[in-house]
Formats: sequence, structure tokens, C-alpha cells
Amino acid sequence: MTEPAVPFYAPQGDECMLFEHAWKQQLPLLIKGPTGCGKTRFVEHMAARLGRPLITVSCHDDLSASDLVGRFLIGDGSTVWSDGPLARAVRSGAICYLDEVVEARKDTTVVLHPLADDRRVLPIERTGEELVAPAEFMLVISYNPGYQNLLKGLKPSTRQRFVALSMGYPQPEVETGIVQRETGVSAAHAQQLVQLAQALRKLTEYDLEETVSTRLLVSAGRLVASGVPLAGACRAAIIDALTDDAPTAMALAEVVRALVGDAP
Repeated sequence: MTEPAVPFYAPQGDECMLFEHAWKQQLPLLIKGPTGCGKTRFVEHMAARLGRPLITVSCHDDLSASDLVGRFLIGDGSTVWSDGPLARAVRSGAICYLDEVVEARKDTTVVLHPLADDRRVLPIERTGEELVAPAEFMLVISYNPGYQNLLKGLKPSTRQRFVALSMGYPQPEVETGIVQRETGVSAAHAQQLVQLAQALRKLTEYDLEETVSTRLLVSAGRLVASGVPLAGACRAAIIDALTDDAPTAMALAEVVRALVGDAP
């Protein structure tokens, strides 16, 4: 059987080494970084490198503890227990990745505590089971610190159970290589997109919830590779993806015009 391909990931530092050692030492990992900087791709890359299955959960406001652990389902006149993704990951020794964990309900993260400390167990109150995590199991969570506020943040009792890893956007030369490899655009176009991102990320006078991520650059690059003019691709994949405010969009378009020219 052919081994699955390892997803491409361009290291920014020693994060791959840290992830591997955390896995070997059965330590849970917290990844902090802005949206679109490569957190999910990094986890996918490391799971494949370590030869472990990966179960990913995209957290949201309505995510409950039952969604993670499991629930009884009714069918054919009887009730049957159905494992949630967290329980499946523990049983199979997978890597369980909770993306943007602070988006989940506050009571949800409490179920992570016995898995994230020395106990490494997942109690299932409704069945009376207590799943003991095998050595291969790893719990990984991530969030964007830029979104933190009084209502959305990790409790100290949760944070301190994890080894923490901070990520940011790649250095320009690394980001240029990522854009070129992921999209197939020329080196010149990849460099222009990264230069545009560098300029837009320095703008602080506009009320943008997010800045230009590597993910947006890849989207723009793919449009260019398929034949969309560079300026038009930047408008669709970057400017209009970042803001709905017309004056702000016009200001960002001026930066695009200065760096890559006008769309025909």
C-alpha cells in the first residue's frame, strides 16, 4: 500500500521539532497565531510525518461537550451510543486537532482537562466509561490571539495544561516560496503578492478585523495562475475578502495600484 503523501509545509523555525518532541512526551500542544498563517497545514503535515491519523474539529459557538465526546442516538426503538470526534481520536490513538478552540462554548473546554494533564483520560459520564489515551494520542488546540477578549479566551486552568507554540506569517522569502509552490505562479508574481502583503500588513489606520494572510495570497495566486490579471486577483481574493467598507476598500486598492498596477 502506498503511503499517503505528506502535505507541504515550509518551516518557519523549530516548530516541527517541538511538535515531534511534544508528541513523544505525550504533551498536549497549544498553537497560537493569526488566521491563515498555516496552523492547520502545519498540524496536517506533522500528523502525516508521524504516521498518525488526524481528526480535526472546527470549533464554533454552538459546539458542546456532547458534540466532542458523543451522545446516545435513537434508532429502531433502541438507543445506541455514538462516539464524538474526541472519543474516536482517543480510542484510535489519533491526533485530535481543535481549530480555534476559543470559539467553542466555555463549558466545552472543561472536558479537555483530564486529557491534557497527567491523567490522559476521557471520562464519558453517560456510559460510565473512562477512556485511557494510548501513547500515540495527542491533543492539539489552536486559536488566534488577535480575537482574544474578555468573552473569548482560554482560562488559565486550560492554558497551563499545554505546551505553547507561537506562529506568525512567514518571512518574505519563505512566504514567496510558499505562494509560488502552492499556486504555480511565476517567481515575479509571487514576490509581488508578498510585497503587497507586507505593505498592507503595516496599515494600522484602518479598522480591519484581519490582515492579509498567506492563505489569501495563495487564493490570489491561484486566480493569477488560471489567467486572472494580477490586480483583479488582488481585488477579489484580498481587498474584497478583507473589508466591506467602501472607503477602506478604496484605500487598499490604492496600495494595490501602486505595487502591482491597474486591472485591465
